[in-house]
Amino acid sequence: MVHRPLGNHHVRPDTLLVTSDATKKTVPVADETGSRRELSGLVGLVKGAKFVLWDFDGPICRLFVGDSAKEVARRQEVWLESHGRGDVLTAEDRRAGDPHAALIRLASRQPGSDLVVELEKRLAREELAALPTALPTSWVDPLIQTWRAVGTRHAVTTNNSADPVRLYLEGRGLADCFERHIYGRTSDLGLLKPHPYCLNRALTAMGAAPEDALMIGDAVTDYEAAQAAGVAFLGFARNERKEALLREAGAVHVVHDLSLLLKILRGRS
Repeated sequence: MVHRPLGNHHVRPDTLLVTSDATKKTVPVADETGSRRELSGLVGLVKGAKFVLWDFDGPICRLFVGDSAKEVARRQEVWLESHGRGDVLTAEDRRAGDPHAALIRLASRQPGSDLVVELEKRLAREELAALPTALPTSWVDPLIQTWRAVGTRHAVTTNNSADPVRLYLEGRGLADCFERHIYGRTSDLGLLKPHPYCLNRALTAMGAAPEDALMIGDAVTDYEAAQAAGVAFLGFARNERKEALLREAGAVHVVHDLSLLLKILRGRS
């Protein structure tokens, strides 16, 4: 379905932890000590995790590539307006271009309504349609496989529909690493992250204690869900804006290159 090389089309020089602008220059000893402390904490997170709960769109792949996320959001917006409910979207929702925004807003106003059910189905179709162009996150395939090889178990805990996640993982040859543990959007949209419902489902199904698990996500809602579930959190940030949002929410450990985690597992860091 989605066949791209297992290795990574990652051609930039390796960069490790996301750092502030200050730490990209010559930094005081205290800052260097803080960076070493953060790296040490990250090593503990990675090597101590017996179960890893992955968000899907972000850490595992980019489901909506380029401007396609904004295009999907715009189609959702137009559909809402055609049904007389364009008023549920805020100005920020319209600017953000988040494909989930319309669904979340409508569900909060009219939970369980026919309009919500239809809009969710439309979003699920958009997610399936995006699969052929989905881009794997650099280094994630070998990272998942290596982690699984050393005995760590994996699950996907996502606000996306479960079907496209399952098909994507099958296309990448990763399905066996997850043992069918894919916990996506349900008909009760009040249980989307930041609610910890999908994380708790995964923990229960795998017989995992929260303190033995690690959540990897790229959104503040992922962090908040992990906090609510009592699970350690590792942020993945593709850019400084994402990093800033995660740090401001309280995330301590944030990376923008998954190769660092692979190096830790292989004992090189």
